[in-house]
Amino acid sequence: MGDLFKLFIAVVIFSAFSGGVLATVRNATQDRIEYQQLVFVKGPAINLILEGCTNDPLQDRFKIKDQDKERDIFVGEFDGKKNVVAFETYGKGFGGDIGVITAIDVDTDKIVGVAVTTHSETPGVGSKAKTDPGFRGQFDGQPIADVFRVKADGGKIDSVSGATISSRGVAAAVVQSGEIYKRLKDDLKNKMKASQG
Repeated sequence: MGDLFKLFIAVVIFSAFSGGVLATVRNATQDRIEYQQLVFVKGPAINLILEGCTNDPLQDRFKIKDQDKERDIFVGEFDGKKNVVAFETYGKGFGGDIGVITAIDVDTDKIVGVAVTTHSETPGVGSKAKTDPGFRGQFDGQPIADVFRVKADGGKIDSVSGATISSRGVAAAVVQSGEIYKRLKDDLKNKMKASQG
């Protein structure tokens, strides 16, 4: 019985030590992982929709509290003025969540661009919601307050051929962006004004 107890104590100590080491490694690499995800997952979408900005939106970003979570806000500078914000939301696609970055001009409340960051959609079908510039372009210049729906649901957005569910997911993510933007608009403008001073 004594040997069993010693073995139990050894396992507990080893488990506690291992857990501590893993937690330390996770904490030490968390910022690096977040930055890599930012550059290689969100970065291409952000650079696509903020093409022509004179700053680096991956560097000019800030976090803002939104209800129970913190959001990364990416800032685009055009014509010497930081007047565009971009952030990520999610919609339900055929294969799971679709991550969508929406960029909004805070002076006009209009969409500058929309791009898909992550998805699990069917290659060559639903994945076209990410790669089809004609689909993405339908959102450009539209008021962010609009309620976006695909034509199959009575809206004005043409679905990607054969990918209505994926298209609905993107539209839903853009609608969610509008709700968040409306809620945070004053805070976003104040943060951007402070960053220009």
